Amino acid sequence: MEDTLTVFTASKHCNVSSKTIINWVEAGHIKAYRTVGGHRRIKKSDLEEFMRSQGIPIPQEKDQGARKKILVVDDDMIIVESIVQSLEEDQFDYEVISASDGFEAGLQVNHFNPDLLILDIMMPDIKGYEVCKKIKTSEKSKHTKIIVLSAYLDDEKFARMKENGADVCFSKPLPLPQLKDEVAKLLGLK
Repeated sequence: MEDTLTVFTASKHCNVSSKTIINWVEAGHIKAYRTVGGHRRIKKSDLEEFMRSQGIPIPQEKDQGARKKILVVDDDMIIVESIVQSLEEDQFDYEVISASDGFEAGLQVNHFNPDLLILDIMMPDIKGYEVCKKIKTSEKSKHTKIIVLSAYLDDEKFARMKENGADVCFSKPLPLPQLKDEVAKLLGLK
């Protein structure tokens, strides 16, 4: 996945705004595709080919090995975009992807192997307790930290989520600075 960039990451790579990257993609200057969740993704090689053709300097690589991976699962695209953008712009340079339904989330947990999962448990096809339990009992994903978000849960249900493997539970709407702070703590960066 290191060779696939988000619009925001591509904009930082080129030292231009995200809107400029979107304009270049829409004009056909840079090849891109959309994820199931509707996010644009750009192959790093395609971006750098475009940069070379336009004389845009390509920055030196930094060590990508230490980047923490975060998967955001929510069917509200406005919330997803807010969380993804906020985390991608964070000082810790997270690698962030999203999923908009339970099926895609399951695929991404297996393929992307996130260090942290931000999960809205009130989605039509997700049973939050089962998702947490499955992730925490799987040998491959048991290390994954889980932040549960919901607008409809009370303290009793949050306690049940924690019993099933959630590390932290928050009610929506959650202030992004508080979420970012909790993400950094769970990933051992603060």
